[in-house]
Amino acid sequence: MQQNIVNESKYTGFGTKKTFSSITKIDKDSISERNPALEKSIEVFRNIGKTFGKMFILVIAGIFTVFPFIWMILSALKTKAEVMDVSKLFPANAQWGNFMSIFTASPMLKYIGNSLFVSVVVVAIQIITGAMLAYAMVFMRFRGRKILFAIVMGTYMLPAAATYIPSYIILAKLGLLNSYTGLIISDTINIFGIFLLRQAFMQVPTPLIEAAKMDGAGNMKVLWKVVMPMTKSSFITFGLMSFITMYNSYMWPSLITNDKNISLVSQGLRSFFIEGGAYGTEWPKVMAASAVIVVPLLVMFAFTQKWFINGIGGDTGVKG
Repeated sequence: MQQNIVNESKYTGFGTKKTFSSITKIDKDSISERNPALEKSIEVFRNIGKTFGKMFILVIAGIFTVFPFIWMILSALKTKAEVMDVSKLFPANAQWGNFMSIFTASPMLKYIGNSLFVSVVVVAIQIITGAMLAYAMVFMRFRGRKILFAIVMGTYMLPAAATYIPSYIILAKLGLLNSYTGLIISDTINIFGIFLLRQAFMQVPTPLIEAAKMDGAGNMKVLWKVVMPMTKSSFITFGLMSFITMYNSYMWPSLITNDKNISLVSQGLRSFFIEGGAYGTEWPKVMAASAVIVVPLLVMFAFTQKWFINGIGGDTGVKG
């Protein structure tokens, strides 16, 4: 630093250009001698800023996600006049009787029971059929395996509405309209589940399958005793997504059933609370029923969220 000062006084009389270059040299030397503790503090504050920025974005996204559910709960506690008044977010007096009427004056519990029964049976069958087909396309060698997979995925591109008429005709000829059996067997195959399980099975080491077969295990035993435990996250993800889809199903069940005794929750909610039209609809009770309907889904997700997130993120549980 002293040498830099001498150089500056030496060149002062020869023009400002030399003086500028000497000052520049001093600045560069001072930069190179920057305090490491200061740099560390700047890095810490930068990381804190990034963390708070991410948290702020997540909080905003969380508010937008949760708000419809909160609005539904608040609307369920209002009177009909308060629901129609968009300027009031909170009820003047909480109408807890709206929830009581769901259990005492409507068959909503029966509708929920119907949906739970049909959804559980459908999910169980879809898991079995999806796992067997995915196993065959990954671990079994036969001619036309790739063509079979292409055909299966091709059917996934068909709109669901395109299958309604032929499926309805088949069920009508079998005499399965207005029955639990018709609701169940018409949803025994899930193409997305087959694809999801196939992708998970492809991460299972082939030598492990061959070793299990050398020990005398058959294909069914290998599937359920070896492959299934290693890809548990994908099975749970598939099961949860299939359950939610079936539990909320409305269009197809409405086409093949008109018996109130086997109506699912979406059908029951509309037929019991909304049949009178918009002006005759008891919207507070509709919101209360909707809040009750989502409780089973929230409970399921609370117990399976770890495996669900792992399955969505591609973590099948297979370690390299």
